[in-house]
Amino acid sequence: MNTRSNGKGTPSVAHENKWRKSQDHFQCFTNLIGIELEDELNQVQERWKNWSKQKMASAGLALFDLVGRTSGRFFGEPILVFESRGGGSLPFHRFGHGDMVIISRARPWGEKVVEGVVLDRTNRRIRIVTKEKPSDLRKGGWRLDRGANRVAHDRMHEALVSFHSTEGDGGTVLRDLLLCQPHDLAASAQRPPEIRGQKTRPLNLSGMLLDESQSDAIETAVSQRLTMIQGPPGTGKTHTAVHLLKSLIEMGRGPILACAESNVAVDNLLEGLLELGVKAIRFGRPVKVRESLRDATLDAQVSRHPKQDEIAFIREETDAMKSKLHDLKGKEKGLAHRDINKNYREIRELEQRITDDVLSGAEVLCTTNIGAGHFTLSNRKFSIVLIDEATQATEPSSLVPIVKGARQLILVGDHRQLPPTVTSQNAEEGGLDIPLFERLLANGVPAHMLTTQYRMHPTIREFPSSRFYENRLEDGCSESERPPVAGFLWPDWDKPVAFVPVHGSEIQEESGSSRSNMDEAAIVVKIVNDLLAPGDLTPDDIGVISPYAGQVRLIREMFGDQIEGLEVKSVDGYQGREKEIIVLSTVRANENGTVGFLSNYRRLNVALTRAKRGLIVIGDDRTLRNDSTWASWLDWITEFNLMAWHVVNS
Repeated sequence: MNTRSNGKGTPSVAHENKWRKSQDHFQCFTNLIGIELEDELNQVQERWKNWSKQKMASAGLALFDLVGRTSGRFFGEPILVFESRGGGSLPFHRFGHGDMVIISRARPWGEKVVEGVVLDRTNRRIRIVTKEKPSDLRKGGWRLDRGANRVAHDRMHEALVSFHSTEGDGGTVLRDLLLCQPHDLAASAQRPPEIRGQKTRPLNLSGMLLDESQSDAIETAVSQRLTMIQGPPGTGKTHTAVHLLKSLIEMGRGPILACAESNVAVDNLLEGLLELGVKAIRFGRPVKVRESLRDATLDAQVSRHPKQDEIAFIREETDAMKSKLHDLKGKEKGLAHRDINKNYREIRELEQRITDDVLSGAEVLCTTNIGAGHFTLSNRKFSIVLIDEATQATEPSSLVPIVKGARQLILVGDHRQLPPTVTSQNAEEGGLDIPLFERLLANGVPAHMLTTQYRMHPTIREFPSSRFYENRLEDGCSESERPPVAGFLWPDWDKPVAFVPVHGSEIQEESGSSRSNMDEAAIVVKIVNDLLAPGDLTPDDIGVISPYAGQVRLIREMFGDQIEGLEVKSVDGYQGREKEIIVLSTVRANENGTVGFLSNYRRLNVALTRAKRGLIVIGDDRTLRNDSTWASWLDWITEFNLMAWHVVNS
């Protein structure tokens, strides 16, 4: 048995491929998600107790001395605006759209706090949607902190209970298969799904813009109960997923639950489905949904329902009764109270009927994995579940939608790109970072690989294809469709990839959690300014990325507000994204040749595959050569004469 201790003395078996006992699976993952939550809460407490304000601020995990005001409502919930006292730009921070934040005066660990979700941010202000408005919002100062996500833990725990429960009709008929208990897993996965009571029409892919590997994946997925689709960078993973969902709907199979780990990925699914004319509804708080898609949210659909007039009428009637209460006495007052309560009950029932009506009209319901565990959906079953970004979800997170009655499951992802984010090292060592997709694959369930990439110039595709995808990637775009960008002197104009060797030195951040490299940051600024000079590109076409948050902050500070629209982000924040040109700063430069977490080949794969027309990597080749994957990439660079010494020496 491949067990590792999780550091708490209890062996963990999440690395087990096959689970002979259902109870072991339940205990292992209950334990791991408990460790993960405890670690997350401890990290927040540890920062509050032991970190200085300066350290919290420099790590971007808190904002201090803000002034607050309200600014209207968002689907009925108050919007709070926070700005620096005295105006001006907000300091560096890591709060983005959809993040959970804790709003307090000064000591979030010892006072009543309000939790909220970030609606949006600009340089000068941050807008947050809350369930309730803190008192005296306009008086005194405020602070914002990153919070831990208890809701996710609770829903994953409920899903584990449901997955293993033999009582009731919860869970999924696929349990034994997902625990890898059948003798021949591939054959078990290929069995047709047991979905009763649906008259299905044959699959029809005519008129759909699909390549051969995409069509093959869809043909396979509609006919078997478990399918895994591997989508390497730029191969149209989400495009395939939405066409597969449309095909299933046209065959008469629905409603379908379509999920992904992140809100961004769910929005991408929703957008694709709406473009194809599928009746898709987005479940979840509208504040976490892309603005252009908010009309398709459950809240927006409910607010436009014809029965809202009825509710408005009852509300007016109730308000009128309440205003007359103080004139009534005795029995009359009692009867009025009874009528008011009756009206409230009626409003609640009407609201429930409207919600059910809207949900029942959806062909596809789109939500995050954790969102699928919301009580509003507790009585709904979905025979077909599709999970996009399945390789970025922990196994307990994937189970949340699966236990909604899945009889047919489609997992879409790429185990060669970034794994799930796990905060706790103990939970990671216990195997919480191994997604269900990868465990099934390791056990012999085949994945259908999409093999034509439409993003990268063929040269950019070359190394990742040979190193990570057995040379199976083909190009769906030609060199002439991806001309090299002006403003940079490419070592070879036919091959728009360059390595800029910078022999500087890395700096450990004061907070100890990250690193930066001033020499590389200066070169990044020079390169970006040169790229923008000819006018061929807008700042929006360039992505500046680094594996280290410290370097991201340093580069942002060096640019200041001078280049509107330029995105400087971590590599991990770029999965699923693309830009015309990518400038990557690797940061590590030291005497010992330590590359740290740069040695994760998946992070390198993501970093090398975001660019369409040009990739510029900046780093210390002497340090990077201590890692085998980086060494082979640098050998490839040297072989094709793509070293850009001239950038440093000019």
